[in-house]
Amino acid sequence: MLETTIAAIGPLDGAAMSTARQLQTRLTKPAGSLGLLEELSVRLAGLAGTCPPPLPSPAAVAIFAGDHGVHAQRVTPWPQEVTVQMVGNFLAGGAVVNAFARQAGATVTVVDVGVATPLPTPDDHPPTGDAPVAAPGGVRGHGRVDVPRLVDANVRRGTRDMTVTAALTRDEARSAVEVGIRIAGELIDGGAALLVTGDMGIANTTPAAALIAAFTGVDAAEATGRGTGVDDPTYQHKIEVVRAALLRHTPDPTDPLGVLAAVGGLEHAALTGLLLGAAARRVPVLLDGVIAVSAALAAAALAPDAVGAMIAGHRSAEPGATVALRQLGLTPLIDLGLRLGEGTGALLALPVVTGAVRVLHEVATFDSAGVAEK
Repeated sequence: MLETTIAAIGPLDGAAMSTARQLQTRLTKPAGSLGLLEELSVRLAGLAGTCPPPLPSPAAVAIFAGDHGVHAQRVTPWPQEVTVQMVGNFLAGGAVVNAFARQAGATVTVVDVGVATPLPTPDDHPPTGDAPVAAPGGVRGHGRVDVPRLVDANVRRGTRDMTVTAALTRDEARSAVEVGIRIAGELIDGGAALLVTGDMGIANTTPAAALIAAFTGVDAAEATGRGTGVDDPTYQHKIEVVRAALLRHTPDPTDPLGVLAAVGGLEHAALTGLLLGAAARRVPVLLDGVIAVSAALAAAALAPDAVGAMIAGHRSAEPGATVALRQLGLTPLIDLGLRLGEGTGALLALPVVTGAVRVLHEVATFDSAGVAEK
C-alpha cells in the first residue's frame, strides 16, 4: 500500500496554475491585493488540475491518538491516562476541536492508532440517546456531522521509550503509516474535499521535536518546545531527552521510515500516511500544529511532491513548528500563538482556505463587470 500510494503522487499541474494566475490578474481587484490567498488559490488549482479548483467542502478532521514510552522520562507533568480520557472527550463532543469542527461544519473521526489503554467497545457501554453506536469496519458513530466516530486501528499499545530503544519496529511504523493512508481514502471516498490533521497523545511533542531535528538537522534545543507548558527545569530536561534519543539512534533523514521507527510516534506515522494518501488522491490537507508538521517532514521525505497537497493552517507556538515549516517551504495562514493540537488551529484557518478558492469561483472579471482597469 505504501509504495503504490507514493507512486501515485505527482507534481502540481502547471497549466492549471498558469490559468489561475492569469485569472487572478483579471479579477476586479488590484493585482496581488489578496496576498498569500492568491498563491494559495493557484496551488489548489494545480493540485486539482483545474481552474477554479473545487471548493474545499465538506472538510473532515482525522484525530490520530497514541501514547509514548518516552513519557517515562518525565518530559511532561500530565499523566498518560489523559490520552484515553481525551479520546472519550472527543467522542462525547466536549473538546475544543469538537467546538471548532461544529463551527466549520466538519466531521470528526478519532483513530486509535496507539493508545496504551484499551478503549471501551460498544458492547461495554450499550448506546443510549445520542451515544455513538456500532458501525461496520470497527467504527463507532452515527455518520452524522455532529457525532464523532471512533476507528479502532491500534498498531500497538503505545511506543517504546526512544531513549532506551527504537520507539517502533520498522514494520510497526509502516503499519501506522498505512493506517493513515487507509483513513485518508475512507474520508475522501465518503465525500471529504479537504482533510484536517488532528492528534492526541500525552508526551507527543517530544518525538515531534526529535523528528524535526532528524529531518532538518537543527539542534534539539531549536526543535523542542514546552508542549503543554512545562516549567524551566522540565523544559531543559526535555531537550536533553530529545538529544539523547537522537544520539542513540542517529536517524538517517534519507530513510524516513527508519526515522519514524527510531524516534516517532504512532500518531506521527499515521499522520504521515494521511498526508501521502491525500496527496495521491490530489485532495488538500490542512496542517495543524507541531505534531502535524513533524509528520509532514516524513511525508515530504518519502514523496517530495506530497508537499503540494499541504496547507499550513497556523504557526504553532512550538518553535519546532517554525523550523519544520521553513524546511517545507510553507507559510502559515494564521498566527495566534496556539499550541493545543487536536486540529484546532487548522480548523480556524479553514474559512481562509475556502475564501481563497471562492474568489476564483465568484469574483467578476473587469470585462464581465464593466469595470475599468488602470
